[in-house]
Amino acid sequence: HLVLRIDEAGAAGWSPLEVIERWEKLFSIPLLVERYRQDEVSGEAEREQAEAVIETWRQRLCDVSWFMRGLNEHLARRANEEDGCKGRFWEGRFKSQALLDEAAVLTCMSYVDLNPVRAGVADTPEESDFTSIQQRIRELGDNAGSQQGAPEQAADRPKIVLTPLRTDSADPHPNAFGFALADYLELLDWTGRAVRDDKRGAIDSGIPPILERLGLDPEGFLNQTAGRGRFGRLTALGRVDRIKQAADGFGRKFLRGIGEARRLYSRPATVSPS
Repeated sequence: HLVLRIDEAGAAGWSPLEVIERWEKLFSIPLLVERYRQDEVSGEAEREQAEAVIETWRQRLCDVSWFMRGLNEHLARRANEEDGCKGRFWEGRFKSQALLDEAAVLTCMSYVDLNPVRAGVADTPEESDFTSIQQRIRELGDNAGSQQGAPEQAADRPKIVLTPLRTDSADPHPNAFGFALADYLELLDWTGRAVRDDKRGAIDSGIPPILERLGLDPEGFLNQTAGRGRFGRLTALGRVDRIKQAADGFGRKFLRGIGEARRLYSRPATVSPS
């Protein structure tokens, strides 16, 4: 599972040479574009043709389908090389859901980060290998000058650059979060305990304030993060009005997810004074 934030504004600000540099990390560069990069095109028509190709690459570099295409092909090649075989590695296409507000992002992130706890292969979020929450906790320890009790980062495991968790007032991105890292750590600790103990219907009295701020029903939230929801079948997750707006934007009468939204969102989100 991955939770992705698309930065279309950032991609729009790349120069043509920056687009080429990024594309080259994944794919080969045709001779026409290489000549454009070296400022060796023969005329204006050839330059326009190269720039059209580069603009196509710009769009694809912020397209989830192209991201998954490149990722799937890379993994399939490695798996086939290891097994000495050919053919497809994945059974079908990937599934994705649009996360329409910060509460939906928070719910989905918690579900993903608690996968190892839910599966019984880890007791706590900090022990959950290959998760963003483990990396965030370790980085927090690094920043505090102490990693006491934390296992060492595997030498062959590259460090992933994660999106910083900051409140929307501290983040200029149009898809900024409504919560900070401290909020998320507190919530995941509370949720992990409930998921691990399977306390269905028994909600701890110490409910993290972030749930109230974002208008999330505690029991509905736990049902989703414990895997009792329907993440895999949803087209979008967010408040009912946001799902209806998204359906209108897609030119559709209905998007799957309204029922889950009604169970997940219990009340209007509160507004914190700035």
